[in-house]
Amino acid sequence: MMTFSEFADDPPSDCALCPRLADYRAANVIAYPDSFNAPVPGWGDSRGWLAIVGMAPGLSGANRTGRPFTGDASGMLLFAMLAQYGLSQGDAEDLRLDGVLITNAVRCVPPGNKPTSIEIHNCRPFLAAQLAGLPNLKVVVALGQIAHQSAVKACGGKLPKTPFGHGQIHRLHTGITIIDSYHPSQLNTNTGRLTPAMFDAVFKAALEERP
Repeated sequence: MMTFSEFADDPPSDCALCPRLADYRAANVIAYPDSFNAPVPGWGDSRGWLAIVGMAPGLSGANRTGRPFTGDASGMLLFAMLAQYGLSQGDAEDLRLDGVLITNAVRCVPPGNKPTSIEIHNCRPFLAAQLAGLPNLKVVVALGQIAHQSAVKACGGKLPKTPFGHGQIHRLHTGITIIDSYHPSQLNTNTGRLTPAMFDAVFKAALEERP
């Protein structure tokens, strides 16, 4: 059974845990009244074996559309990879994920695309609860260092034993495998820090861990 709506473990639409982010949301309601302008919920298959964790919604992407990695350049390589490996169905207008949940370490768009350490900490319980609520979860792909740190802690791992590194595979004692990748941001893909071949290798590693 695939679910494509809000998960019960997502923060409420009026979440006020982080005053700076709440104030920024309020300002964006005025500046961009047609945007989603709320904590962006997880999206995908509620019985998925794979979770993909990003950093935070982008102002012109998920904060506008209400769906992680949707609406800006950061999602282009990600969604191409999911389609390539049969982890999604349909097109951009009616895309469905199969075996995959996509979510973020921080659910509200941060000013300057830079969440603070307190904001990351405040949002971690939502990530932990969401991942714990996936009965078939085996693999987490963490996109970037902030996503890596939050995913490790959310899955019960210890950061000193699991340093971030693109392509690194961390098999936690909890039974979850975390695979690191550079974030597929336009900056990383345009500069060659993350190439399609590098990203492809991450998903091949994830599929090798598939139950």
